[in-house]
Amino acid sequence: MITQDAPQPVYRNPFLVDAMVELNLIDTQGGGIKRMFETQRRRSFPLPDYDLGTSGEVRVSIPGRILDERYTRLLMQQPDLGLGQVMLLDRVQKGDGVSREEHKQLKAAGLVEGRYPNIIVAEAIAKATGETARHIRERGFDKQYYLDLILELVRTHGPVGRKEIDDVLIPKLPDRLTGDQKRVRVRNLVQELRRGGQIENRGSRGKPKWVASSQDG
Repeated sequence: MITQDAPQPVYRNPFLVDAMVELNLIDTQGGGIKRMFETQRRRSFPLPDYDLGTSGEVRVSIPGRILDERYTRLLMQQPDLGLGQVMLLDRVQKGDGVSREEHKQLKAAGLVEGRYPNIIVAEAIAKATGETARHIRERGFDKQYYLDLILELVRTHGPVGRKEIDDVLIPKLPDRLTGDQKRVRVRNLVQELRRGGQIENRGSRGKPKWVASSQDG
């Protein structure tokens, strides 16, 4: 309906359709669905959600409030965006995700950045919409920054356990990562330093206590 901008050629219940037309309850031109999307877009609100999960039944929800101010501001700043792009951005803001190909389209247009599937609003858009601080929190820092934090913690306060390392790093990791993803990221960083000979474990495997390696300057 959105891409063709035309009604369905065949209705499942023609008698019901005819009755609703006579009562002026439906749009005979078939533009009602697209008009709902366009209306929500003009209001800078999230787009309608269609649930087709139940056979023979269609449910639609029309949000009446802002979910993510970044995308609301983006729509207000860039009224020339195509409806297809707006629909993809709407899915991103709702956390519904997009395909790899759709991600490429958004990234090529400069609307998002980050590694798939953890994409965020692009830096240029963040600057235009006053969301630079939020952008940095979501993007995070270079890997070397986190490695240096661990090394400084170990050198200054070692031996330290995993909890101490988590307490320092997790608040500084990108907001777009889940709690589990952050913990995996910390584990990988610690193991990279261990493999590089910069830190070593003076505790047990189950309860490691990390200290600076004698090889570490």
